Amino acid sequence: MSTVSDSLLSVVGQPQSRIEGPLKVSGRAQYTSDIDLPDMLYAVPVCATIASGRVTSLEFAHAQSMPGVRVVLHRGNVGRFYRIAGNSMEAGFVDEARPPFEDDVIRYYGQYVAAVVADTFEAASAAAAAVKVSYETAHHDVSDELQASGEPQVQSERGDAAAAYDKSEVRLDETYVTPVETHNPIELHASIAHWDGDGDGDGYTFYETTQAVSNHQGTLMQMLGLPKERVRVISRYLGSGFGGKLWVWPHTLLAAAASRHTGQPVKLVVSRKMMFQNVGHRPTTQQRVRLSADRTGKLTSIRHDYLNHAALADDYEESCGEITPVLYSVPDLRVSSGIARRNVGSPTSMRGPGAVPGLYALESAMNELARQLDIDPVAFRLMNEPQVDESTGLPFSSRHFVECLKTGAEKFGWAQRTAAIGSMKRDGLTLGWGVGACGWPGLRFSAEATVDLRADGTARVVCGTQDLGTGTYTVLAQLVAGHVGIPIDKVQVVLGDTMLPLGPISGGSAATASVIPAVLQAARAATGMVLARAVAVEDSPFHCADKNTLAFGAGRVHRKTDAPEQGVPFAQILEAAKMHAASGKGSAQGGFDDPLKKRHSIYSYGAHFAEVTWQPETARLHVSRVVTVIDGGRMINPRAARNQVEGAVVMGVGMALFEHTMYDPQNGAPINSNLADYIVASHADAPALDVSFLDYPDPVFNELGARGIAEIGLAGVAAAITDAVHHATGVRVRKLPVMIEDLIAG
Repeated sequence: MSTVSDSLLSVVGQPQSRIEGPLKVSGRAQYTSDIDLPDMLYAVPVCATIASGRVTSLEFAHAQSMPGVRVVLHRGNVGRFYRIAGNSMEAGFVDEARPPFEDDVIRYYGQYVAAVVADTFEAASAAAAAVKVSYETAHHDVSDELQASGEPQVQSERGDAAAAYDKSEVRLDETYVTPVETHNPIELHASIAHWDGDGDGDGYTFYETTQAVSNHQGTLMQMLGLPKERVRVISRYLGSGFGGKLWVWPHTLLAAAASRHTGQPVKLVVSRKMMFQNVGHRPTTQQRVRLSADRTGKLTSIRHDYLNHAALADDYEESCGEITPVLYSVPDLRVSSGIARRNVGSPTSMRGPGAVPGLYALESAMNELARQLDIDPVAFRLMNEPQVDESTGLPFSSRHFVECLKTGAEKFGWAQRTAAIGSMKRDGLTLGWGVGACGWPGLRFSAEATVDLRADGTARVVCGTQDLGTGTYTVLAQLVAGHVGIPIDKVQVVLGDTMLPLGPISGGSAATASVIPAVLQAARAATGMVLARAVAVEDSPFHCADKNTLAFGAGRVHRKTDAPEQGVPFAQILEAAKMHAASGKGSAQGGFDDPLKKRHSIYSYGAHFAEVTWQPETARLHVSRVVTVIDGGRMINPRAARNQVEGAVVMGVGMALFEHTMYDPQNGAPINSNLADYIVASHADAPALDVSFLDYPDPVFNELGARGIAEIGLAGVAAAITDAVHHATGVRVRKLPVMIEDLIAG
């Protein structure tokens, strides 16, 4: 394993401003819906107004005759789409398997039944509103009371949890419910499809709002029936995605069909209302948690049985028990899952899928059991710290959860907490304090990269990953600048195109850990080429020197006995060699079956401490401050990392107090499908934030010891807040979000 150089550490681990920041704040960064191509047309889908049944007739002659309308696409003329062979991170992945218009069956409100293509967005919108659809309706179910469809699936088991629970001294058996949450990034989903002709060598270029250009390419080539080289996907900038932009959704296929039909590029931008219907959501979860312990506070069993709703035709599972087997030491454990089918569009990944709702339930139960035992909830967690991953017997690659709890408690002032309900006051308000643990698996996927050191003294790094707003552009620039020893503004980063070397998805908090080894390998190969030319070129000061006596540092080639500043700039070597650039390639392997995970248990950990204020006279509840401590390995860019966790904590405030997509039982439509009625946390709701990172690099995972942190900051926040609410008010809320009616009634 390579030793991390001082040069690299002078850049990596230091706070950096986003290199693409000036482009974004000046409006020069082009997002997908900003792109205008010559002769571009616009598509607007027609959405079903029932949640179950079938289309019996489609009247579109009037719409077709309206000014500017080119075509109305429907089942009869849209052309053939195919289903993918099976979900694979490498070859293609979808959550909604059915292509648009495959049949006349309506399975959820808002399902696409037609699409209008016109010269302008306004013309397409007017014509879409003029399409008349008749239906044969059937019974639909959008209820949030879940019962499993089929037998539960055991996800993890050790010992006999049921027997241990039955004979334990202290027991807890509660059910926790999280509602549907809808992704609401600033940037709407959008697709621009450009069919480049009808010849055998022609194909599509897609400009996409995607967190995974390579996966989009693999999925679209299958669904369109084209070879890989005839599908190009580009995504330069993303206005966030929160998981909802990981996979292909049906609107992209409609844009493709429209472009193929008209021979012109077509833009389709999903409306805010459609965001609640057509491009996924976090599903309702219903989780029964049974914990038991002895009187000293030692856990004796955990049973975590969860259900989530899924679409009628798709099998999405929210892995709520993913972290449960590894977080605490317990001899007997059982985790099981099930799905309940509903007339809704397919759920999908939402920031921290599985762990976020799962840890709300598990951590809420831990807080309740601690109170039942009359043990401080921090102390209760500390006394149940495992020495190894008890689900596998594997050693932890790095685990500092205990320090997260102790550091967070000290920074928060937890020692001043009094346990009695409503016993803490400040400025006439009642205070509530709560704690919640968090965890997230260390993930990495396959990646390739190329680094060019150019004759003008700059560098260029390319990788077919993308930056969804988390700072990937800057991370790659830091890696190259640190290794080569040049200023970060001398590094050009190119991302977001399937014509570039294979890049990982921007999901699962995996992108940074995935690209590190590939980029550093490519950078070393590039500097190695410069050293090779330095001894081979006649005009080089090092001509005929032993290559092993040379080194590369501070952007220069120098003798190992000299300081880097005494060397020769690499640009001078390349100029002497008459080379435009010295190029190096790098690659790294990964995936869910990463062989590394057969030797080590790899997770990040953390703890959240939340304070709420409660004013019963006005029924006013406010999250006033949150202290978070994360054990996530080395932070490549602490500034961006802190921004990620702060944003996640605020999103946790929304999860705990506001966010809840409601469905109309009469027609199955999302009722609050707009940002006036679907409440997300705003600046006014944001608490005072104190985010700290423990500095424990994880060299088992990669040479820089960096793990992902984009999602862990959301896990556990809601449990800390609801426990603080109970501490202040005495009301134990087990169904999110906390409603003011719950507190008034309590």
